[in-house]
Amino acid sequence: MKQSNKRFLKDLLFYLGGDQPPVSWLEKMRSVLGAFIGLMLVFTIAKYLGELSGVDEWLMASLGASALLVFALPGSPMAQPWAVIAGNTLSALVGISCFHLIGQPLLALPAAAALSILGMFVLRCLHPPAAAVSLIVVLGHIGSYRYAFFPVMVDSVLLILAGAVYSNLTGKPYPNRPPR
Repeated sequence: MKQSNKRFLKDLLFYLGGDQPPVSWLEKMRSVLGAFIGLMLVFTIAKYLGELSGVDEWLMASLGASALLVFALPGSPMAQPWAVIAGNTLSALVGISCFHLIGQPLLALPAAAALSILGMFVLRCLHPPAAAVSLIVVLGHIGSYRYAFFPVMVDSVLLILAGAVYSNLTGKPYPNRPPR
């Protein structure tokens, strides 16, 4: 094979996940099981709280993406409690505000995501799934600010608690602690 073909193949493999660090099967299974257990707990408790309070909306769809960060990448700054809770809650508030203030969805959607990102930068709570929360709110025509607190904030807190318990029980310190 020519040198240029080898280089092309190597570059192609890089763009097909070659930049991802290797992860042991034990760690993969630890993350997958944690996400399953954590999400099951969050969904069960949130559904119960929703039924108790008479609220039908007890789940936010982007919680799966938040779970990936919390359980698979617990050391990431974007998986820390402040990032998850504040990022998701802020983004829901921004999305609801954009839904109310901007009548045109094609403008409200990018405005909600962009303003959520700006807010997360300002509050130092970058959490990528949170940008999706702002879009979910606009797309779902969610106009009640209550949604930002339940289910968004409550589900985020429950996920963090489940992540902290599971990670620490399985040997992964979470959340990050300040350097000494």
